Amino acid sequence: MLSLRGIHTYYGAVHALKGVDLEVAEGEIVALIGANGAGKSTLLMTICGNPKPRRGSIELRGQNLIGVPTHNLVRQGLAHAPEGRRIFPRMTVLENLRMGAVASDPAHFDDDLERAFTLFPRLKERRDQRGGTLSGGEQQMLAIARALMSRPRLLLLDEPSLGLAPLVVRQIFEIIKEINQRDGVTVLLVEQNAFHALKLAHRGYVLVNGTITMSGKGADLLNDEQIRAAYLEGGH
Repeated sequence: MLSLRGIHTYYGAVHALKGVDLEVAEGEIVALIGANGAGKSTLLMTICGNPKPRRGSIELRGQNLIGVPTHNLVRQGLAHAPEGRRIFPRMTVLENLRMGAVASDPAHFDDDLERAFTLFPRLKERRDQRGGTLSGGEQQMLAIARALMSRPRLLLLDEPSLGLAPLVVRQIFEIIKEINQRDGVTVLLVEQNAFHALKLAHRGYVLVNGTITMSGKGADLLNDEQIRAAYLEGGH
């Protein structure tokens, strides 16, 4: 579904991504793990067109994505729930979800809204509450639900567990699993929580200083001694 080949991305003179190759097949959950500053968020933003790569190719189902306006990316089935949630804090939950549905067929809105509220019952309870007054976990749920309102075939998730309590983290990862298995949404997941990410993912990549250093099945990476030592606190 998604193919990156030889991606080089810069911030001014800083070489952030250095020849990244990455594949996401339809129906997969693919995890991208790495330390802070490795370039994980930059990779997702590069897929979405900002920043634009200086070299390399990005294709979604065989169609070139480089230079495609963001609203057209959404219409091609791509959605992004960015790091830090970035909901509209002064808008209500319902208004945020309406914003997520702007690029989709209005005829589907009621069904999609009901699906969002089924996945995230807390949001239904808070539908008329301003986004900025929600808890961190509720805001993360809203960010994911808003992305799903565009009916994506590929969902980019950037650090969905960041700053959340362990119980909420487990809930979020269960929902990601359901989105994939029940709704057939392909997921590219960027996560510092390597244990949860690799346990969930079909496959994974390790990004170090802008370069992919390892890849493989999620279970294989989870059991790899190097990965455990570097990202899983010695395996605990």
